[in-house]
Parts: sequence; structure tokens; C-alpha cells
Amino acid sequence: MKVYVLDTGYLETDKNNVVGGATMGTYSQPYVQNKWIKLPVMAILIDHPDGKILYDVGSNPEAMNGYWPKNLQEVYPLYQTKEQRLENQLALCGTKPEEIKKVIISHMHLDHAGNLDMFKHADVYVPKADFMQAQTQVRLNENPLTHGGYIKADMDVSVKQYHLVEEDFEFAKGIEIVNLPGHTPGLLGIVVHLENEGTLIFPQDCVYNSEIYGPPAKASGLLYDSLSFFKSIEKVRDLEKKYNAKVFFAHDEEFFKTIKHAPECYE
Repeated sequence: MKVYVLDTGYLETDKNNVVGGATMGTYSQPYVQNKWIKLPVMAILIDHPDGKILYDVGSNPEAMNGYWPKNLQEVYPLYQTKEQRLENQLALCGTKPEEIKKVIISHMHLDHAGNLDMFKHADVYVPKADFMQAQTQVRLNENPLTHGGYIKADMDVSVKQYHLVEEDFEFAKGIEIVNLPGHTPGLLGIVVHLENEGTLIFPQDCVYNSEIYGPPAKASGLLYDSLSFFKSIEKVRDLEKKYNAKVFFAHDEEFFKTIKHAPECYE
């Protein structure tokens, strides 16, 4: 089994959206300078003996050309080269989208579910609670300003079968799906047990970056359920200790520079 980290570009945003209260005024310093930071966006390709599996699908390449509403283009602008488009990152690993029969989506936000239209032929595993939230939110009215981090065009994609996940389970030999709600109503992380390089944990937006992870854990700026969020972080920490694992932070620019990117792999 091989694991490839795909570099699908990056977002930018105010750090307060990532780490809650990152820059706050005080009595003695009421006016502070906000920080504008980069958030790398990764997808994970697993070349498994039973077939190729993709975890998350990144952002739609037309995001800044009207696919995303203007408010999200302003708050989370996407930067993506031709080489960073998902199909070209897969090509670095000798893989075509049509070869991937199983896709796991951590949650339905714009930077994780943006290329589902490439996988209409696939079985797609999603967190039930977040899938239902996303489908509901984009259909209550036509105003995209009320849809939060979900994009209606992403939710309109029909696939071979959506599998709505509520429980932790062994997805394939050496791969576990774990539920990590809090950032959104439901979120799926994966735990991958490799022969040579040990266990890798991909918690996606349960753990934005090393600062969020701590310890002590910190709240992110955008939370659906703060109690579940902190509980999920501690679940990741327990898994890290149990397996002596390496945790991959979802959107950590400095961490991203230290890991292998496709076509290099972990095995």
C-alpha cells in the first residue's frame, strides 16, 4: 500500500478564521494587525491492493471564475496552478480519475468536495450528518450567501452511490474511517497503517494546524459544535498515542513543507 499526498493549491484567509481569537485587541493594545495566511489544500491517494482510493477531492478549479460566490472568493481565495489541478496531481501518481472506484469525503465544504463531478462512477463515502446539513443548507433558498462553506453545484453531483457514514469502521485492510465531528456536524478522518512507515492519521479540518492541536488544543475560528470539536481532537491524540502515529495537519503551511508530496509516497 502506498499513500500519496496531492498538492491541490492553497487558500488564503484571515488567521482568525483558522485559530479563534488569534489576533485580539486588549485594553492596553486595542488595535491589532490581523494576519493573512496560506492554507494548503491536500487530497490523499491510497494505492491499495484492493484498488485505488481517494480521500477528499480539493477545490473546483473554476472557484475564482464564478463557481464560488463572491463572498467566499473574498474570504478564502483559491490559488491553483495547472499542475495542481486534481487530475494532474493524480497523473503524477500514474492514476486517472476513472480508475478510482472509491472516494472518501471528510466533509462537504468547498475545499474538500469541489471535484466530485470527476467521480460520478464511484462509491462515495460521506459523513451522514454533514451530508444532510449540506444538502439542506444549499436548498433552503437560492441565495449562496446563506449556504456557508457549501457549494450548491458540489451538492448537485450524482454519483454511483453515496454511503452515509455514522460509525467508525475498517474501510479496507489497513485503513480505518473515524468520525471526528465538531468543525462540521460530521467529519471523517482516516487512519492508515503502512508496512514500512507506520501509522498515518489524516484528520482534515478536525485539526487545521499544529497550533490548534496543541496541547492545549485551541478552538478554530469556525465551529459547528465546540464541545464535539475538542472531543474529536482528543480522539485524534488518543489514536496518535495508541499507534505511535504521525498526524497530518489539514491546512498548515509550515507542516506542509516538511512532508512528502506526489509523486513521492509513504509506504
